[in-house]
Amino acid sequence: MALNQALSGINAAQADLNVISNNIANAGTTGFKGSTAEFSDVFAVTGVNLAANAIGSGARLSDVAQQFTQGDIQQTGVPLNLAISGNGFFMVNNGSGPAYTRNGAFQQTPTGEVITSDGTNAALQIFPPNGLGGFNTSTTIGLTVNSAQANAQPTSNIAITANLNSTSAIIPATTPFDPADPTSFNNASPVTVFDSQGGSHQANVFYVKTANNTWNANLVIDGQSAGTAQLTFAANGTLATPADGNLTFTPVQPTNGATFPTTMTVNLANTTQFGNAFATGAVSQNGFQAGSLQNLSIDNEGIVTANYSNGQTAQLGQVVMANFANDQGLTQIGNTQWVASNTSGQAIVGAANSGQFGSITSGALEASNTSDTTGQLVDMIQAQRNYQANAQVLTTDNTLSQTLFQAISR
Repeated sequence: MALNQALSGINAAQADLNVISNNIANAGTTGFKGSTAEFSDVFAVTGVNLAANAIGSGARLSDVAQQFTQGDIQQTGVPLNLAISGNGFFMVNNGSGPAYTRNGAFQQTPTGEVITSDGTNAALQIFPPNGLGGFNTSTTIGLTVNSAQANAQPTSNIAITANLNSTSAIIPATTPFDPADPTSFNNASPVTVFDSQGGSHQANVFYVKTANNTWNANLVIDGQSAGTAQLTFAANGTLATPADGNLTFTPVQPTNGATFPTTMTVNLANTTQFGNAFATGAVSQNGFQAGSLQNLSIDNEGIVTANYSNGQTAQLGQVVMANFANDQGLTQIGNTQWVASNTSGQAIVGAANSGQFGSITSGALEASNTSDTTGQLVDMIQAQRNYQANAQVLTTDNTLSQTLFQAISR
């Protein structure tokens, strides 16, 4: 019987060494989670009321328990390298169904899909935008980065802050207004506007004083008049009409095949008429050129934002996070990926940095939680001693058996 007990002990120690060896082998594997061999005794009772003097039958491997402790976060500077601080897994899909990983070393294919770099080509899953400034958390799709240029937007609104000098001559020396004749207007505020194809055009708002507290504003784009609107000011120099400061103009359409909006609004709500010299303050407009993708940014909530050369941004989606009632019940499938099982329960999905989910760090990776091999080496020494001790039991039992056989044979 001692032979079987010692053999079971050797097998247990060997299993322990195998687990430790695997932990050490993956000390440099991104997102790897180490395991611990767990054992139970084997106890067989052959008759009633014999438990008091029955001897156990050895040991057996009962479980290889996964240890989902946090690994160190290491900075890489690569935007598609993602690390989780806290609970949760990334959800990926290679076409065979969802899998879960802590390895955030993602890469982009030539067609823009963001996939794992482990050879499984599993697509990183996101919640898609819902068109309302948020995300549709009822469905998941693979993240795709479209490198095509972002569309241009034509200018429809201009906002200008200026001060018109109340001491200016009532009427300019020359009438009617002519944008080419500086004696026919008092002052001007230049601004660049954009057509539907992103082409830039030079616009000016020319101010012509017509009476005390009364001015005409003339919008001219590329030398073509877009119309005239009137401004009036109160005695304290603030704008009286229009009350909201919005003046409406009708721009002449460009000849390059592009278009302007049918109407263009110039907002002068913050314009004043004081006795100081004319000055243009802030000038802004809502048009922009077409832009090419410059880079991606991913915040700690997993929101993926595309940044374009024209200064515009677009949210592509939000990285899906998953968690489980019993993460040790997950089934390993290799490549630092797991799938759900009856023991783990179904995935609970949500957004990073909320509820039970940890936060995401872009430009970083989570190291293996066995990267500090000191503890593994100590465990290995202990497993080796267990192996040697059981081997010694085999030797001792063999010696006793030989002694017994020799005594019987005499």
